[in-house]
Parts: sequence; C-alpha cells; structure tokens
Amino acid sequence: MIQRQFQATRSFNVLIGLLRDRSAFLEEIRAGIKLESKNTALLLCSSIFFAIYGAIIGSFNGWMQALSSAVKLPALYLITLIICFPTLYFFNILFGSKKTFGQHFAMLLTSVSVISVLLFSFAPITLFFLISTRSYQFYKLLNVVVFAITGFIGIKFLYQGMGMLSKEDEEGQTTRMSILRFWLILYAFVGTQLAWTLRPFFGSPDSPFELFRQMQGNFYLDILRAFGEIFGNY
Repeated sequence: MIQRQFQATRSFNVLIGLLRDRSAFLEEIRAGIKLESKNTALLLCSSIFFAIYGAIIGSFNGWMQALSSAVKLPALYLITLIICFPTLYFFNILFGSKKTFGQHFAMLLTSVSVISVLLFSFAPITLFFLISTRSYQFYKLLNVVVFAITGFIGIKFLYQGMGMLSKEDEEGQTTRMSILRFWLILYAFVGTQLAWTLRPFFGSPDSPFELFRQMQGNFYLDILRAFGEIFGNY
C-alpha cells in the first residue's frame, strides 16, 4: 500500500515537473534521461485524469455510463496513440532521425498528458453544466468544444516538442516536420473516428445504458445534427 502511494506521488511529481518547466523536461527527453520512468509516470497520471473526466461526462446518463466512460476515455487516447505512433516513428527514422523508440514515445506521451491535465482543469466547469442543464445536445457540444481546445493545445505542444527533439538531426529535418504536420491531421481523424466507434461517452438521459452503439453515420454529421437541434428550438 505504501509502495503504491509512493509510486503515485512520484508519478505525479514527474507530471508537475513537465508542467512547471517544459523546456527542461523536453531537454531530458532529448538527452534520453530516465525515459522509462517518465513514460510510466505520464501514462499513469494521464489515465487517471482521463478517467476522472470520462466519469464526469458519463454521469449525464447515470453511474453505469459514468463507469463505462471512465474506462473508454483513457482507452480512446491510448489506442489512438498506439495506432498512429508507428507511422510517425518509422517515417522519422526513414528521413534521418537518430532518436530512439522510447524518446519518440515519451514525446507523444507528454502531449497526451498535457491534454489530460487540461481536461481535468475543465472538470469543474463541465460538472457545473452537468448539474445545471439537462440539454443533451448542448452538453455534448460543450464537451466537443472542450476536447477541441485541449486537443489543439496538446498538438501544438507536440509540434514544438518534436521540433526541439529534431534539432540535433539536421539531415531530413524539414521533411520530418512536414511529415509531422501531415501526421497530426491523421492523428486527429483517427481519434475522432475511434471516438465515434467507442461511443457513447455521454449517453442520452432518455435512453437506456449502452456500452457501444451500432455503427451508423459519422462524427461530423452528428455534430451538425446537434447544432440543428439546439438552434432549431429558437
């Protein structure tokens, strides 16, 4: 028990180190310092923050949806990372990167961890609207905006970090940064499609609990439909 508490505290301290001094943290990744412990700590902390936020948004449909979303939201970000990571890593290696598998993975985990912290920071606002409104479409769109904002900041952080990671490998650096921009778009599309596959995360309060829904439509049509329902009431 004490050992687990110590591990949790140490992991949280690693995350705080990232937030307080990003440049120093990224420099350690570039130098390959304690990559395994960093990866473990960031994975643990981000999963906890994602689970908390997932439980909050799932509470809109009761405790079963809250429990389901607490599992599915961390899984969404981790699976998206696993799916997209090989493309970035091998293309970078092909075009001159000398950085290791662990360094690349640590850099991506820093981005995911930043997103998880930002989502956690939005948790009181999301909880307020959970309590104060019963409009399913409004609540869903509110969280889509939150996910978009946090995702954009996380992607920006990753772009800057990968640029720093590539400083020493001048050969092919321009090509790698171009590949990274394409990869970030790919990452966003994979993430939204996977989110659509794993839905529901919120769950309509008028519908029974569902672990997964049938594959129909797509994420973008659903958002347009939500806008239509909200503004159609005015």
